Amino acid sequence: MPELTYRRRWLVLAICCLSLFVVSMDNTIVNLALPSIQHDFATGVSSLQWTVDAYSLVLASLLMLSGSTADRLGRRRTFQTGLAVFTIGSLLCSLAPNVGLLVVFRMVQAVGGSMLNPVAMSIVTNTFTDPRERARAIGVWGGVFGISMALGPVVGGALVDAVGWRSIFWINVPIGVVAFVLAALFVPESRAARARRVDPVGQLLVFVILGSLTYGIIEAPHAGWGSAQTIGCFVLAAAAVLCLVPYEKRRAEPLIDPRFFTSAPFSGATVIAISGFACMGGFLFLNAIYLQTVRGYSPLHAGLLTLPTAAMILVLAPVSGRIVGSRGARVPLVAGGAGIFVSGLLLTTLTAHSPLLLLVVTYLVFGIGFGMVNPPITNAAVSGMPREQAGVAAAVASTSRVVGGALGVAVLGAVVTSRVRGPIEAGFAAASAPAWWIMVGCGVVVLVLGFVTTGTWARRTAQHFVEEERVAA
Repeated sequence: MPELTYRRRWLVLAICCLSLFVVSMDNTIVNLALPSIQHDFATGVSSLQWTVDAYSLVLASLLMLSGSTADRLGRRRTFQTGLAVFTIGSLLCSLAPNVGLLVVFRMVQAVGGSMLNPVAMSIVTNTFTDPRERARAIGVWGGVFGISMALGPVVGGALVDAVGWRSIFWINVPIGVVAFVLAALFVPESRAARARRVDPVGQLLVFVILGSLTYGIIEAPHAGWGSAQTIGCFVLAAAAVLCLVPYEKRRAEPLIDPRFFTSAPFSGATVIAISGFACMGGFLFLNAIYLQTVRGYSPLHAGLLTLPTAAMILVLAPVSGRIVGSRGARVPLVAGGAGIFVSGLLLTTLTAHSPLLLLVVTYLVFGIGFGMVNPPITNAAVSGMPREQAGVAAAVASTSRVVGGALGVAVLGAVVTSRVRGPIEAGFAAASAPAWWIMVGCGVVVLVLGFVTTGTWARRTAQHFVEEERVAA
């Protein structure tokens, strides 16, 4: 890809951020609309989990394929295809006559979504070649995520209150169309000099791992944690992992290159992404139910209460990006892990009548933690990789985020569902305490790995991997 002018580079970033904006806001609004969907379709909590996780699972399963496809066939072409499919899927979701078809149409959305954010990030990392400028660009990327979170609850709450939950999918259509046209006009086409081939066996094994694991977790409260169905799902997921790793090691061009994980910053960023986004996914899912079903707030009021979280993500993501560019990833990762840890502790005290001040402070602290964590994840994931594999590296990092979000909804939701006896509004607060303790544990993981994987030893492992790649090339 030819070197672009300063103004053109930032225009490309703005266009790519549109995809992040529409996908992130969609996810925020969908969580907020879950109680309304449950009421309209008279469905249970597990169906709400599938409304979120069906999208996440398809997205996570296809992200790496989309990243390598973009490297091979063209990043702009793949990006535009994703915009078109996501927009059509959004329109279909708005027309869904029942929760089953809503889940199916969410999967269509996810097929398009898999071609958006990781491919857009690949475009950004290939556009901004200077490490400091790239760190600032990634900080802006994180800020757009915060803006989408800030607008999502307010816009979504207002739409659900005034028009109904179907309207939350309508707003994706004009944004998708505008982004498609702008990409055609201003984003240059680019490809990797050496892209990986399609890996159908690896792709199938990824589907099996994520699908069986998530299905087993979500359905366990109904089937029983010790049932043949639940145990069978977990055994199938474990068997698929045991098949995937040696199979990918033998391939010259694997879907997931296990050698990536010899880089401590990259593997650490992957685990941090899973842990951090598990907290975010579970937090958004459970709080949407708590605020509307237990506390009786309207969708708009529930959205307004979560604004402290969004505001902190909006304010701190660019700050975190600048810290990464000037001082490295350790400070924001450790601070982010501490924020998640403290907010989890506060949520363990949640009751059906907790003071509003406690909720606001908790949401504020969680926003501080997550706002500091997100940008370093992206930077660590791509900085230790050769530029020609930016699409695959960015896709692995994005997959870790989505897998974390899906597991957060599945695990935390299943923990609560397993403990509720009777109407959910009566027992939800007490039943959610173990879920929040899981969030506390994830905060500890982020804090510890943020310290361990940003030192001298970790940097040496990343440099060693890059040198091996250059020799192999």
